[in-house]
Amino acid sequence: MDQEKQKRLRALPAVHEVISRLEYEAEFSPFLTNERQLPRLTQGVRQVLQKARENVNRNFSDSFAESESSLWVWLKSQLLQELTHPETSLRRVINATGVVLHTNCGRALLVPEVARFVAEQAERYSNLELNIESGERGSRYVHVESLLCRLTGAEAAMVVNNNAAAVLLMMNTFAQGKEVIVSRGELVEVGGSFRIPEVLKAGGAKLVEVGATNKTWLRDYEAAIGPETALILKVHTSNYRVEGFTHSVSGTELVELGEKRGLPVMEDLGSGSFLDGTSLGFPIEPTIEQTVKAGLSLVTFSGDKLLGGPQAGIIVGKRAFIERLSANQLTRALRVDKLTLAALEGTLRLYENGGIADIPVWRMLSLPLDTLKSVAFELRAALQSNQAIVAELKEDVSQVGGGAWPTVGLPTWVCAIRPKSGSVIELEKFLRLGPVAILTRIHKDWVLIDGRTLLSGDVAEIVRRLEDWGEEA
Repeated sequence: MDQEKQKRLRALPAVHEVISRLEYEAEFSPFLTNERQLPRLTQGVRQVLQKARENVNRNFSDSFAESESSLWVWLKSQLLQELTHPETSLRRVINATGVVLHTNCGRALLVPEVARFVAEQAERYSNLELNIESGERGSRYVHVESLLCRLTGAEAAMVVNNNAAAVLLMMNTFAQGKEVIVSRGELVEVGGSFRIPEVLKAGGAKLVEVGATNKTWLRDYEAAIGPETALILKVHTSNYRVEGFTHSVSGTELVELGEKRGLPVMEDLGSGSFLDGTSLGFPIEPTIEQTVKAGLSLVTFSGDKLLGGPQAGIIVGKRAFIERLSANQLTRALRVDKLTLAALEGTLRLYENGGIADIPVWRMLSLPLDTLKSVAFELRAALQSNQAIVAELKEDVSQVGGGAWPTVGLPTWVCAIRPKSGSVIELEKFLRLGPVAILTRIHKDWVLIDGRTLLSGDVAEIVRRLEDWGEEA
């Protein structure tokens, strides 16, 4: 580190020194005299001092370079802005990664008209649990049950807060203290290290593994059935693939076995889809309707993946089993709120009314290469005047994300950028830590910006942020 940087870093005061000086500044009196505000003030001072250190380390020009007085003016200005206009913790980001169902960014986006419907339900009263005709209390599930039944062909349906909760509820209702048979090749781990065996255990069920990792046969299930068997569970491996020397048993075969032995058969479909993705060139995946037609007692799937709606665990199947789930006391702990139901109802109505092309997930997954190239070209052209950035068009691969179609790569065009001075790691961080966080990927010493997941106005914001890099580099 050069001597000038060291000098400027040493000039930065300690946290307690800043707070002591603030006692003489009238505008900070409300924060110093309120016990609840004091921790916030201290945290704000830490954040502003950290920003100052980063500016010094990156040789950014700023207003406190000349003297102690200018440093103090800058610190007060930044701190006052931090305290009077704090950023919310949950805020918008620009997803330039090309990962459509980005779990860290909230997965599926809602259609704007659905988002407006959710906002309307949020700011006004609704008939969430009110039967308007009778004036009596009703069920919150009626707002989506008939829609789900029409779209899937199921007899009945209900919704809980996520798919893991749906599986947990099934186990607690039908298999508490009893055995559940699952193929070894289907003992899935989902995001956050949540595993099917642990979910079953939490629901009170005893796991009975059958078959091998790569091959499970119908005879394996049949041999495992005993007096303590409560049900057979099939788990669709939507977030990984076992290929090569493999064999699995279909839901139809398991239903036939279950009927013969008097056992219910249920399936965790994971990121279930109403659409057949083969029309887009994706591998064959069972649709929700096809899975229900196999005759399974219950089928569960996520609302915020390929369905393109809010986070939810959707359960469809035979009415007698749905009624038992609804009667379980655990259902209240796992129920969804009015905003989730509004988002789900709005999304399901789009499927029913033929508005699938409007659903962001499917629009992004089906974007033509020519369109993606045009977006990348537009961004590169806008960056031509930026003397601090090198920009090129490159072919690359987007990802579906969200544990869906794990082996599928989506051909795409990206705008690849790198700084003329500094590292791509610094540039990635600069984009991520801007007023609006811009999330990108780094590959082979380039920062990649994939237009597949960009929304209206995102390109202009990216260009503006990179202009700041040009001024500060």
